[in-house]
Amino acid sequence: MSQAFLTASVPVLVQRLTTDEKIKLLSGPNWWNTNAIERLGIPAIRMSDGPNGVRGSSHFVSTPAQCLPCETSMASTFDPQLIYEVGKFLGEETKIKSSVILLAPTCNIQRNPLGGRAFESFSEDPHLSGIMAAAYVNGLQSQGVASTIKHFVGNDQEHERTAAESVMSDRALREVYLYPFMLAQREAHPWAFMTSYGRIHGVHCAESPTLLKDILRNEWGFDGIVISDWFGTYSVDLAINAGLDLEMPGPPRWRTPLLINHMLSCQKILPSMLDERATDILSFVQRQAQRNPDVVFGDGKERTRDSPEGRAFCRRLAAEGMVLLKNEQGVLPIKPGQKTMKIALIGPNMKERVISGGGSAALKASYIVTPYEGITANAPEGIDFDYAVGCYAYKYTPTLEAYLKTPTGEPGWLCSFYNHDESGNPFGEPVAEYVLQDTRVKLNDFLPMGLTETWTIKLRGSLTMEKSAEYELGLTVAGRAKLFVDSKLVIDNWTKQRPGDFFYGQGTVEEMGTISMIAGKPVDIMVEYTNTKPPEGPEADRSQPALMRGVRLGGCEKIDPEEALATAEKLASASDIAVLVVGLSPDWESEGFDRPTLDMPGRQNELIARVAKANPNTVVCIQAGSAVAMPWVNDVNGLIQAWYSGNESGNALADVLFGAINPSGRLPLTLPVRVQDIPAYPNLKSENGQIHYREDLFVGYKGYQARAVKPLFPFGFGLSYTTFSFSDLLIQTSPPSLSADAFSLNVVVTVTNTGALAGSEVVQVYISLPDIGLTTPKLQLRAFTKVRDLVPGESRRVPLGLDKCAVAFWDTRSQRWKAAPGTYGVYVGKSSEDIVLEGEFAVTEGFTWVGL
Repeated sequence: MSQAFLTASVPVLVQRLTTDEKIKLLSGPNWWNTNAIERLGIPAIRMSDGPNGVRGSSHFVSTPAQCLPCETSMASTFDPQLIYEVGKFLGEETKIKSSVILLAPTCNIQRNPLGGRAFESFSEDPHLSGIMAAAYVNGLQSQGVASTIKHFVGNDQEHERTAAESVMSDRALREVYLYPFMLAQREAHPWAFMTSYGRIHGVHCAESPTLLKDILRNEWGFDGIVISDWFGTYSVDLAINAGLDLEMPGPPRWRTPLLINHMLSCQKILPSMLDERATDILSFVQRQAQRNPDVVFGDGKERTRDSPEGRAFCRRLAAEGMVLLKNEQGVLPIKPGQKTMKIALIGPNMKERVISGGGSAALKASYIVTPYEGITANAPEGIDFDYAVGCYAYKYTPTLEAYLKTPTGEPGWLCSFYNHDESGNPFGEPVAEYVLQDTRVKLNDFLPMGLTETWTIKLRGSLTMEKSAEYELGLTVAGRAKLFVDSKLVIDNWTKQRPGDFFYGQGTVEEMGTISMIAGKPVDIMVEYTNTKPPEGPEADRSQPALMRGVRLGGCEKIDPEEALATAEKLASASDIAVLVVGLSPDWESEGFDRPTLDMPGRQNELIARVAKANPNTVVCIQAGSAVAMPWVNDVNGLIQAWYSGNESGNALADVLFGAINPSGRLPLTLPVRVQDIPAYPNLKSENGQIHYREDLFVGYKGYQARAVKPLFPFGFGLSYTTFSFSDLLIQTSPPSLSADAFSLNVVVTVTNTGALAGSEVVQVYISLPDIGLTTPKLQLRAFTKVRDLVPGESRRVPLGLDKCAVAFWDTRSQRWKAAPGTYGVYVGKSSEDIVLEGEFAVTEGFTWVGL
């Protein structure tokens, strides 16, 4: 490709393109790239998934990457400056993967904590979501990497996500669901938007002129490109005319010369519209090439970045997102006394590598520090540890790459591709071979050259376990697979299959087999996989979606459930403190499906209750991306919401437990007592192709307050190892004006550290609107700030600025933002339920506006 493209005139290039070349630009050739036009020196540019790390361009042979905490954890920091630094960090991570577009951040609303991708989003609150998204985008784009903010709009659950219509009022659409995208556009100007899978007002978002033209481009002034979600393009002319610039992934289903030329000939698409879409793509590609010539015209290789500074940043970020929810009897931070302290380390997640949710957020981490490793490595002197698993909580058995070696002794296992003969059987030498260091094998975005239409892979390795025991092995597949151990068939997920939710709902359930193993003695493992369909059963009739292929092998020691619980109980009773690490995992929280219940899986609730009864000095640490039920909450002295915290999970948790970090995280969502308390309940699924947003504006804490329902823990809540007071509220407003842009509100408050340790506090400002005859939430978060590193006794005067959005609602009759004259309430608090200071101000003259 020629670097002359960097200074070429885009209108001239568009004139020189043939119609087929213009069509080619509007889709990708594969999963992660735009199309190049070599004749004119137009390069391809690469994109990669986020939002909590940069996977690179292959699920199959992934380049290891830093895994950051999930977005819920990021939002828990209530610190936009820190999230700006996250964006900068991810910008550098993107470029070393030879990419210049990151498919992030996710900016949807957590209206329902059971949503499969809730962990990918920031918050239930649109203001917090928008401010955090803007900080992320600004940091990312400061490095020249394009942010693709997603999913525009209403992708708030996974059930029937590609078809369902989000049925909501105009006010809810504007004031809740579009609001964070609007703030991000105003404050950060993302260079790309990704459309949602579903429909708004009966129209797929990827085909909606109202969303893509009227609101995004005309009203908000967006001038970047609009990208479909993967396989989220549903038409030829409708999507192109609405403003969807790029169909992903490739090869395209819709944007082919055959289909588009037919649309041109019948004038369902005009040549001018094709030119408009091609101009958008070329302008974007040129800007990204200008910003990153060394990447776009570079070697295309993907690399892993690792440094002490990077590890320290991710460790601090993870710790700052953790939320201390309970600390009775001063159980935390853990400080050993003169005699040796005994601590029981218990729980299914204690030794597991749970660092992220699943789906598009999952990646191959460059390293992982488990809770067990972090706690034992960072503990002060004078502590002895004992461990018990207590119970299992997996959906799929844990992956086995840490215990596998290839036939030549390398870590991992060997993957060999074979062609099929005319009878559909593998034959001959391998077409290609790869060493994989993951027993989750995804083939959606890669196949070697030279394969026949149907083919086979064989995965071989030697498996060695550290303990003599019976082990359960599990095999799940999108395709067909068999597991052999020492040449004996152990699992048949090949002949007859049961549909499951593996691989975005396109695979099977996990089929199980049991083997006996002797510590240190290897057994030979071989998985045979084919992309052919089974001859009978439900899977035989299932239509295999393009490129959705994969297989997963897991396994773990077979335990007696009652004996495991009793062992944990006994260990806790003999210890000074019991620390449990429990929760969910990427198998339970993932793109493609929603959680069926608030309860943690397995017997975790029973485990916690029994351990707490044996030892009240129990500290529960929950790894999850959203809310879980806590029926035992009154029986434990310590409780930490640890989220999914990335590579540094274990170290960060240790920093909080032992007091190296004074926790300052605050909840970005309300934790309910039970599923029936969620304001969106019972409208949590698609019914006849529609999701009814009947809670309307009353999402999250606004719904709890409207119905006087007491949450388990309220929005914005979080404890510290010190205490703070707020005082001296001052409210300053701009002079009355008919101009929306002239309106401003300044809230000033004094924050004092009244405790014995240095710490950080979050000031939250909520606004109430006057009664003008419209149903409106009582309180709405409209400003917040993190007051950092106050030493004991220190006071700091803290200003918070608010603008016209703080006093506005969407007027459905005029289709404009409107601020009504009247008296507005100002509520300064430590959470949505802990309001410390109150005041008011008046707007004497109302005003309206359209746009940003």
